[in-house]
Amino acid sequence: MAIYFNPETKFFYLEGKNISYVFGINRTGFPEHYYFGTRIGRDDLAYTYEANIGDSAEAAVPGKVHAGGLSYNVYRSEISFFGNGEFRECSIQLLQKSGSRLNEFLYETHEILSEKPALAGMPSMRGGETLKLTLKDKLSEMRVHLFYTVYDDVSVICRRMEVENRTDEDVKLLRAYSFVLDVVGSDHDLLTIENAWAREGKPERTPLPHGIVCVDEKSASSTRRHSPAMALIGKHTTEDFGSALGVNLIYSASYTLKAEVGTKGYTRLTGGINDFDFTWELGAGETFATPEAVLAYSAEGIGGMSREYHDAYRKYLINERFVNKPHPLVINSWEAVYFGCTPDRLIPIIDKVRGTGIDTFVLDDGWFGSRRNDRSGLGDWTVSPEVFPDGLKPVIDYVHDAGMKFGIWFEPEMVNPDSDLYRAHPDWAISVPDTTPCVSRRQVVLDITRADVRDYIVEAVSKILRENEIDYVKWDFNRAVTENFSRALPAGKQQEMHHRYALGLYDLCERLVNGFPHIFFEGCAGGGGRFDPAILYYFPQIWASDDTDAYMRTQIQYGTSLFYPLSAISCHTSICPNHQTERTTPFTTRADIAHLGATGYELDTTKITPEELEEIKTQVAEYRDMEDLVLYGDLYRMENTFDSNYFAVTVVSKDKSKAKVTAMRALCRPNDEHKRIFPRGLDADALYEVKNRDYGLCLHLTGAAIMNVGLVLPLKTAEGKMPGDFKTFVFDIRMER
Repeated sequence: MAIYFNPETKFFYLEGKNISYVFGINRTGFPEHYYFGTRIGRDDLAYTYEANIGDSAEAAVPGKVHAGGLSYNVYRSEISFFGNGEFRECSIQLLQKSGSRLNEFLYETHEILSEKPALAGMPSMRGGETLKLTLKDKLSEMRVHLFYTVYDDVSVICRRMEVENRTDEDVKLLRAYSFVLDVVGSDHDLLTIENAWAREGKPERTPLPHGIVCVDEKSASSTRRHSPAMALIGKHTTEDFGSALGVNLIYSASYTLKAEVGTKGYTRLTGGINDFDFTWELGAGETFATPEAVLAYSAEGIGGMSREYHDAYRKYLINERFVNKPHPLVINSWEAVYFGCTPDRLIPIIDKVRGTGIDTFVLDDGWFGSRRNDRSGLGDWTVSPEVFPDGLKPVIDYVHDAGMKFGIWFEPEMVNPDSDLYRAHPDWAISVPDTTPCVSRRQVVLDITRADVRDYIVEAVSKILRENEIDYVKWDFNRAVTENFSRALPAGKQQEMHHRYALGLYDLCERLVNGFPHIFFEGCAGGGGRFDPAILYYFPQIWASDDTDAYMRTQIQYGTSLFYPLSAISCHTSICPNHQTERTTPFTTRADIAHLGATGYELDTTKITPEELEEIKTQVAEYRDMEDLVLYGDLYRMENTFDSNYFAVTVVSKDKSKAKVTAMRALCRPNDEHKRIFPRGLDADALYEVKNRDYGLCLHLTGAAIMNVGLVLPLKTAEGKMPGDFKTFVFDIRMER
């Protein structure tokens, strides 16, 4: 049993692979948190409670003037509401018809469910034993249901909340977060991820001061500035050692995550839907569900936390149809021809990669309507007779005859003002009447909160997918929402718009992704502008960044891997000088870094040399040989490319029988230090063969020697030359016995 309730002490014990989560119902009926961390026994932890009121207001207990040291401002809370003496960040706030914002939710009942109920209208983790805790407002008939899900084989716990209006009048939600958690200690560091176009995935580690630190998005997208993720880590926690408690929100629109260091020795984590410019009208008898938050804990450092997320998402979140299968290995047309995607330009690219092992050709932007540039045609999802006079079928047949699958690009949520769709339905674009909306990339956003707009998108895209043999779709989303307004909503509901946008997106995904179950969908958002767990629920991989420069990709992929598995990170080998940075890196290096994820190519193959073409064949073969590590392996980050001249990771199979070590030296310096890297995750007692393809290296070493003595990165090539800048070193490690 993963969830246990002690009726005598009123303690709940939620147990995952290596974790325990413990809370109890205190004498006022309030659910109070006691522990989240490494697995413990089912002990009575009431001894850890201290009545330490200080200047805090005491909880109201009927018939008592003094509550004996009970105060909401001291409680370690499972839910928090403003008022009644609680002055910390609350997880729920309601506005009642009287104008009161006062609530007090106390224990009413609970259920232990063998499998979690589905979250209607939003993605969530699958399966898992679930506790449903029902709380009743002492002041009204409002109810809150707290959901907790645990798994036997991963160290994560899923949290979410439902607010049920059992009163006979409408109530307005001012805040409805997914969780609150009070963690012991006031001396933690906070790990967050900063994002910006072409330099996504930057980890930021900050000592937490007293007060509140917040990361959020207000753009109706999830990762344009920050990721919906944070980790509370010990002062001395490293990649491999120490405590790391992560939070990741399964949500794709405006969110907030907060860490608040209080004055009583605890740090509060909370967050969910961003309550900035948010309200929700909750009618009598209605229920509002929050998105799900995934909390992970590891005592094996930041890397241990990452591996828990990777396993959890591969097993219980990412699209089941594709998560355990080899992903398409693509050649994408974008950086090869941009908008010039005529058959005459495409067919030579296809011919060039025949027999290389590349198995999918993707036709990117420019195939539809008047879309010869980014100024027009977006939203008109009909094949352009100017570009494809005979339709897509001849090119699709050509791709299939070449032994490859065919993929195509859409941006379903956007429209150009210069398009037939906009001219017919200008009101379908998000805008405030009598104002001019912001234009970004010469496009505006369709109002997918509206059923009629979603119906158009579904039918227009489905028609293309029905009438053509398409195997793969790249779904792009190139700009943020700037006008928080829907012409289909009344004035009193306008602040519901961003959440309704998320619900509209999930409805589109349900109808298109599940309506064409044979098609592999990849997510993209101007690069990594919407890289979140909710998108992974539908799309097995997401384009991590428009920046394909190999050096920048070591940073982007490093940061993204803090919460997401390699198989979810879409990575391409591109041309040099790089289109984003003008940097030149070796062709081999570009592929080696791109192979640390769902890989592919983004270049004009007609311009590559015969030697490079042969190298592509070798690269593809090497990737296929180690692809199971990308799909299922354990990732160990060894060198942090943000503060080192080196990048290095190890990916190890679950049975520890094989591993791949990829390292890169950014700048080559003469007479440099003798650099060693220290792989992780091997069987210390096993004997391994260690090979490096570039230096003729073949060693026979125990796992203990590899991990503790390390591997030396050569200063010179086999010919005695300096290797140059941005050189990768790849070691293939196989167990001998």
